[in-house]
Amino acid sequence: MNPEPHPHLSPTKPSTLVLTALLAGVAGWWLVDHFYGAFGQLPWLALVTMVLLALVEGITARSTKARIARKRGTEPMDPLLVARLAALAKASSLGGSLVGGLYAGVFTWVFLQRDQLAAAASDVPVAGGAVASAVLLVAAALWLEYSCRIPHDPNDDDLPD
Repeated sequence: MNPEPHPHLSPTKPSTLVLTALLAGVAGWWLVDHFYGAFGQLPWLALVTMVLLALVEGITARSTKARIARKRGTEPMDPLLVARLAALAKASSLGGSLVGGLYAGVFTWVFLQRDQLAAAASDVPVAGGAVASAVLLVAAALWLEYSCRIPHDPNDDDLPD
């Protein structure tokens, strides 16, 4: 007889985020190197979207941490909501590292080409801002993920795992 499964969500590994960003950076470099003329100007939308997501996740992280710790004036959180927020945080950190890595590859290419191509020079701030906003999103997502952890209760030490 198989034991009953115990689903769990493990913390995000920094190595996963770094590897994702590095692979996406190589892909971004390759894409822009081969297809830069077909891109047109880089849009500011990715930068703005990631900053807004980072702000929302940062505010949610602060609120979640206070509610899980049962600070005065806060209501307890539904465990299912905490699980959903943790899943959102994992997805956001991975997505942020993917987009950030992609834009890092683009940024490196346009930065090196800025003296030869006027379009590349105008894309440097957008690509650099997108990388910075992706880092902000990853940081906010990791903070939200950390905020979803249940504090250790010393009274639970005698309970079986």
